[in-house]
Amino acid sequence: MRKNLTGFLLLNAGAFMDAAGFYFFLSPDNIAAGGINGLALVLNNYLPFMPLGSIVLILSIILLTIGFLLVGTSFGVKTVYCSIVIPLWIWALERLYPLEHPLAEDLLIQMIFGVIISSIGLAILFNLNASSGGSDIAARILYKYYGLDMGKGLFVIDFFIVIFAAFTFGVEKGLYALLGVILYSFTIDYMIAGLDTNQHVTIITRESEQVRQFIINELGRGVTIYMAQGGFDRQERQVLVSIVKRREYIKLRNYIRGLDPYAFISVQTTHKVLGEGFAPLD
Repeated sequence: MRKNLTGFLLLNAGAFMDAAGFYFFLSPDNIAAGGINGLALVLNNYLPFMPLGSIVLILSIILLTIGFLLVGTSFGVKTVYCSIVIPLWIWALERLYPLEHPLAEDLLIQMIFGVIISSIGLAILFNLNASSGGSDIAARILYKYYGLDMGKGLFVIDFFIVIFAAFTFGVEKGLYALLGVILYSFTIDYMIAGLDTNQHVTIITRESEQVRQFIINELGRGVTIYMAQGGFDRQERQVLVSIVKRREYIKLRNYIRGLDPYAFISVQTTHKVLGEGFAPLD
């Protein structure tokens, strides 16, 4: 129950950050940095009487409907939920905090902060096995009917949105939109890697049995033990290998430090671990 509640709160937090980054920083300066939000920004220029959130919501519903008809029901409940919640957040922000002018005068500052805030939100969604829908659904359609990889499909969609933005708002805004698309890609990848970081720990110690018990009983993690021979003294020793969270590694390191000050610890950062105790295999 607690895990589900935490996941639900994170899902809404990620959706809000995506909406807030777009509404407060990208939309005031007409930076259509790809995705369904960027397309809605272009359309809003031709349909100024329609709220931005309403346009995003209509586009989301249209794409969801087409996706269900052409691709099937492979979209997760979380993706469907976010496809509806994100435009509702945008609509609510328009009502609660209407913007008469951009928050900053510098266009580059607006673009960078908008992309970073929105990217953090999207990374949270992706880490929860969800997405914002929109262009992701269009990319799935391209993949099914034309065999175009998801990454390439998203790039093609964003490219055309940037072209529309340049035609609508001018070449300068189009170039900023293209820069935003590139920054989105790097920032999301970096955030996903940072959110899912674990420590791959290799330990050689005279107190291997006590360390083994600590990893299993105190940290609740698994450990693999194998025998190795030292190259200097030719003596056989037990080598313990375990994968732990970053906070768990600190506990493990402090425990070993007090137990055996001559222990040897090798640590590698691992960005994706699948299996029991970590992310599910699917």
